[in-house]
Amino acid sequence: MTRILAAGALAALLAATGPEAGTIQGRISHPLLARWPATVFVEKIPGRDFAPPAEHPVVDQKDLVFIPHVLAVIKGTTVDFRNSDSVKHNIFSSRKSPTVFNLGAYSSGVVRSVTFDKPGAVSLLCNVHAEMSAYVVVVETPYFAQTDREGRFTIGGVPPGSYRLAFWHETVASDPQPVVVEGGKVATVAWPQPKRK
Repeated sequence: MTRILAAGALAALLAATGPEAGTIQGRISHPLLARWPATVFVEKIPGRDFAPPAEHPVVDQKDLVFIPHVLAVIKGTTVDFRNSDSVKHNIFSSRKSPTVFNLGAYSSGVVRSVTFDKPGAVSLLCNVHAEMSAYVVVVETPYFAQTDREGRFTIGGVPPGSYRLAFWHETVASDPQPVVVEGGKVATVAWPQPKRK
């Protein structure tokens, strides 16, 4: 039976099972992670589906830059694209992205939204400003984190079990790693040296 958890119910479940949940931590060692973070995530858990959060995360457009450059979300999440610049933007995704869209040109102060219902990395571009780029990374479980400038990450509240831990980065890649999570313990994962894509 598939179990679907709303964002609030998921938070309550994780809090209630805190002592039984485990933590995954580790490091991806590559100098390019100092510039942009990697998104580290537990891959799909068979028999489990997770509902997206009710509150929409935001990708802002300010000073001709997407903020943040990389946004990780669970599948089904609606993201608001806010224009905080004084000029128009026209946000669209690459045709190779799992979710393809074009928001059209819109002015300062306007917010337009997109629901990301397919896993994978969606490349964001602007028809008006070719120098702008960013990514929405869509994952299938709520067990994900982004690395710090040294490539370190921590994912808390993970139920005990055997999983595959993967990461996405715009420039480097490596195969997923197996991880066994035990209640109340920390599982450490280290990747072999990632290579440039």
